[in-house]
Amino acid sequence: AMATPSAAFEALMNGVTSWNIPKDPVPCELLLIGEAAFPVMVNDKGQVLIAASSYGQGRLVVVSHEGYLMDTGLASFLLNAVHWLCPTPGAPIDVHPSLTPLVGILQESGVKAQAGEEPGESLGVYCINAYNDTMAERLVQFVKRGGGLLIGGQAWYWASQHGRDKVLSEFPGNQVTSVAGVYFTDTYGDKGRFKVSKKVPKIPLQVRCGEDLSRDQQQLLDGVSELDIQTGGIPSQLLVHGALAFPLGLDTNLGCFLAAARYGRGRVVLAAHEGLLCSPKMRAFLLNAVRWLARNRAGKVGVNTDLKSLCPLLSAGGLACSLEPQVTRDLCVYCCKAYSGQEARELQEFVAEGGGLLIGAQAWWWASQHPGQSALASFPGNLILNPLGLSILAQTLNPGRFPTPTPEMKNYHFRRALSTFQEALTMEKNWLTRLGMDGAAFLQIPAEGVPVYASLHRLLRKTLRQAGLPVVSRDNPVASDSREAALLCLATELARSGTDCSQLAQGLGTGTCPSTLHLFEHPITVEIDGNNPGSSDSWVSTGLYLPEGQSAEVSLSEAATSAGLKVQLGCHTDDLSKASKLCRAPVVTHQCCMDQPQRSVSCLWGGLLYIIVPKGSTLGPMPITFRRAVPAPYYRLGQTSQEEWRRVIQESPAPWGELATDNIILTMPTANLRSLNDPEPLLRLWDKMMAAVARLGAQPFPFHRPERIVADVQISAGWMHSGYPIMCHLESVLELTNEAGMRSEGLWGPIHELGHNQQRSGWEFPPHTTEATCNLWSVYVNETVLGIPRAQAHPALKPPEREKRIKTHLGKGAPLSNWSVWTALETYLQLQEAFGWEPFIQLFAEYQTFSGLPGDNASKMNLWVKKFSEKVQKNLVPFFKAWGWPVQKEVADSLASLPEWQGNPMRVDALSQKSFPHTS
Repeated sequence: AMATPSAAFEALMNGVTSWNIPKDPVPCELLLIGEAAFPVMVNDKGQVLIAASSYGQGRLVVVSHEGYLMDTGLASFLLNAVHWLCPTPGAPIDVHPSLTPLVGILQESGVKAQAGEEPGESLGVYCINAYNDTMAERLVQFVKRGGGLLIGGQAWYWASQHGRDKVLSEFPGNQVTSVAGVYFTDTYGDKGRFKVSKKVPKIPLQVRCGEDLSRDQQQLLDGVSELDIQTGGIPSQLLVHGALAFPLGLDTNLGCFLAAARYGRGRVVLAAHEGLLCSPKMRAFLLNAVRWLARNRAGKVGVNTDLKSLCPLLSAGGLACSLEPQVTRDLCVYCCKAYSGQEARELQEFVAEGGGLLIGAQAWWWASQHPGQSALASFPGNLILNPLGLSILAQTLNPGRFPTPTPEMKNYHFRRALSTFQEALTMEKNWLTRLGMDGAAFLQIPAEGVPVYASLHRLLRKTLRQAGLPVVSRDNPVASDSREAALLCLATELARSGTDCSQLAQGLGTGTCPSTLHLFEHPITVEIDGNNPGSSDSWVSTGLYLPEGQSAEVSLSEAATSAGLKVQLGCHTDDLSKASKLCRAPVVTHQCCMDQPQRSVSCLWGGLLYIIVPKGSTLGPMPITFRRAVPAPYYRLGQTSQEEWRRVIQESPAPWGELATDNIILTMPTANLRSLNDPEPLLRLWDKMMAAVARLGAQPFPFHRPERIVADVQISAGWMHSGYPIMCHLESVLELTNEAGMRSEGLWGPIHELGHNQQRSGWEFPPHTTEATCNLWSVYVNETVLGIPRAQAHPALKPPEREKRIKTHLGKGAPLSNWSVWTALETYLQLQEAFGWEPFIQLFAEYQTFSGLPGDNASKMNLWVKKFSEKVQKNLVPFFKAWGWPVQKEVADSLASLPEWQGNPMRVDALSQKSFPHTS
């Protein structure tokens, strides 16, 4: 129904150069919520005094004192307003008798206006004051069908007569304008000075209003002493961002799992998992919720057929309900899940016009199925909920039993925290941490053309510009519950949301000087391999780097837009949100779906550029063009010449680079790469080691997708950790690139992580073997490729250490709880020392062909005992029993016919010998 707010604002302000406001009237401040409302006139205190919005097919202009509608000083604005509101030229302009002088003002400007007791049948413009309490329903339907409404009044006088605590819900004007997200409040508007804005003015963060939402919180939590949300599902966290939204259920970190809001004339209660809406443990709360949503009116409660089990809970509490396939006008309250956005508009209008909505869902599953897309922007439930001031996040929350939140906890609100933050006032640590998370989430809601969101973006940009970005590094770490950490989170997401952050980024000090950047305006086209035969998504390096604070323009062919490709900025994918100290911002990478031929992508922190090719892709070689990216050091074994390498090492301004083979890619600082004159011998050795990794794991070689090892200033766990990519600290770079060192000392840690990536659940018994079987790869690679025997490859494998561990384990009675890490590895080493590597390689191959593998440890261990025994044609039951494995009788019986293992190092007579079992 409405052009963009900026176009509407221009039409309303056409030719208005100053606000010629009458002196006497005392206006009231307007409160704006929802996605359609925007301010037109704001005083110098930032209070909104004139606003516009749309609802259904029609439009409204709301003025904070009826006197403004009867004053010739505002004639040019009133004329613009009536023109903008008019659905078709020449439609009737009717003015309620309470505003008679307006008829004359309009007629003098040549507009055919007439007095009318009520809006006519044919749609035009209707003008009325905000005090009429008989016509609310008619006016709402008039606008919804396409009429234009000009309405004026103030609510402070009404509040003094009827009570400040009823303004939002009962003031006559609010019965009409609130459906479009505009409320009259009881707060006086300051009438000192009024600015004429050049563009849509900002909506204030908070507006004080006499109607206090803590009474709603009390009503909803009445008689509820704890919220037990252990109902069988994992809930998401909720974001409470609207001015009339508020939390109800919070964990100890202010993570929200139940919330509510007022919206228009109606109300909504949101649960972070639909299971909370059907759980007997939640019954007391659910009954409160439905009564609050019904506003104590007796009416029909409809429950969507998907939520059947809610009905008996409500009936048992004396509330009659019926199963309904969809929302209908005659319902008083409607209950449903939020997994489909099909009824989004119907549900929003149902609430706006006075309905109560009880709704629940989690968004983490959707997020796991849609990587590279933001749940806030695209999860169907959020298409319903965002405009109501509530959203469901992809982050989860640990279900537990939580006491009803204290008044201080219930007082937390994203807007309240943000305004405290903006004024640089101190606030509680848990408020600060939550604000960083909530702000980062809020910034993912698309804000373009939506003043209620765009205002917050503008405010944040200003706050960040004034505060400046904190310098964060290893030498200058930042505490994660500090103001600096919150600034880092907010700046990261603000840049991602498309806000130009180049000023913020200057002085981040990664050595890229802005004056060299204009050299890189010309496009660079890279051909990437769009085939991915592997079973997981693959990162394809482009050899390019995006400097911090810049945005890159990425273009590809129309045909490639449906292939599910993504662009990724940066390779340091560890999220450090849980760390107590930060040596870098918590999130420094960003993924973006390439579902259109051209895209602008940005990341405040800069980073190497990758194309993510989905598993199973058969696109073949394809060109992708980048603008504003710079070449980074990238050496590809068998492709890059030594001359090219030396040139790029000297010239590239990029602080990170990569060494690549078909099987492994090492990412490290350019500073480390400069000392590598010729990477070829190093990478040939890496390829030999990777061949051994594949051989032991019975995997195809070359790898379907190369493994990756990325160095970072800080990682999320441990000294290194496995995954794609394997992450390590900067200190490990020397170990990864020192060919002579590997050949003389061996290489343990990185191969241990590659081993983790080879572990398969069929023959893994967590937690026992998690840190054990991966070491088989370290032993194998050190011995077969580097020529380093196991006793030298790791101090824990010296014979006396091994002997001590066996004694300790047996001394405790071989309890399974003690069988882990090196003790567990010993079991496998003894088998290998007796039977060689072949049985392992053959079994790892066979396990890939088994279907219906058991999931529990005991069954999996018994399967391994059976398969290994059959493979080596020896009865290994006594051996595994000696180690404490739970061998089942039927497995023992089935292997009894196999010959006894004479060399069993765990036989009593073998153990009693003083010397340690022979090591090969």
